[in-house]
Amino acid sequence: MSAEWRGRGLTLGFALAGLAVFYLSGLPLPFLFGPMAGCLLAALLGVQLKGFGQVSVGARTILGVAVGTSITPAVLAQLPQMAASVALIPLYIAAIGLVGVPFFRKICGFDMPTAYYAAMPGGLQDMIIFGQEAGGDPRALSLIHATRVLIIVTVAPILLTHLYGAGLTNPIGAPISQVPAFELILMAVAALIGWKGGERLGLFGASILGPMITAGALSLGDVLHSRPPAEAILAAQFFIGMGVGVHYVGVTMAELRKTISAGVAFVLILAALAAFFAQLANRLGLAPAIEAFLAFAPGGQAEMTVLAIVAGADLGFVITHHLVRIVLVITGAPLVAKMVTRTGSRPRD
Repeated sequence: MSAEWRGRGLTLGFALAGLAVFYLSGLPLPFLFGPMAGCLLAALLGVQLKGFGQVSVGARTILGVAVGTSITPAVLAQLPQMAASVALIPLYIAAIGLVGVPFFRKICGFDMPTAYYAAMPGGLQDMIIFGQEAGGDPRALSLIHATRVLIIVTVAPILLTHLYGAGLTNPIGAPISQVPAFELILMAVAALIGWKGGERLGLFGASILGPMITAGALSLGDVLHSRPPAEAILAAQFFIGMGVGVHYVGVTMAELRKTISAGVAFVLILAALAAFFAQLANRLGLAPAIEAFLAFAPGGQAEMTVLAIVAGADLGFVITHHLVRIVLVITGAPLVAKMVTRTGSRPRD
């Protein structure tokens, strides 16, 4: 057996062990947090885990289809009502940048490209790629953004249940036996065409946005009427959880002291900013408390989709705000590239 497949076997084993512990203990979201905790523990213990590559990316298409099938004429009719809260997103991003870049640059000692892309709340992979192209440190960016997603996806359910009273028991989907076979085929086709078509077009987040667009078109066309079955949503959670844990493979004590501690500290800053804007949206009557919390939580798009589904939140509202955030961060990156000049290709020790 090759080292690659041995690593994947270990990854799967630790993920399943984590799932079993969380499931048997009655802990929330066992298919997401179980694999994440199992792989995170193994990675920190020095086990050479290996991700599942395109299989993991493909699993994200399920969430894209889930969002797409939630796009109905009724949701589109609500878009004008979202305009005011969506207008807060650019201010939110600007506030993060104004606080985050100096934090990583002046306090943590990272070079300017790394500091900028570490602060920006975009997609994990996009920020790593853009940051590397700008001369930043891809390893530091990977650990900082993985830490952001890890902490937010761990803490958010606790806040939802204890602060907002959400039960996280909303059905994630009907059993596969209750979904018409024709619609299962349609969803699979929408996922594949949207994913690969989006990649060909250079669409950012193609594995989620591509399927979302194709499934949304089918939903608006009154062709697709079902959400992906529960088994598919659980599989997506499983691979997402594994992926977060695997990002910590090979972490050193020096990285724990500097990079990950910087990521943890920045999450506290993000949490304060997110809480302020969520409260602002809620107090102005722009969104209910749970929707405002999920819309401004700076987690990964896939993870926030899962939480919105299980919390029974308005999926269209939550995802619209995250899409706007991601679009603004990614499209704004080239505009600020000239300002993000190399002031040192590596962080200072």
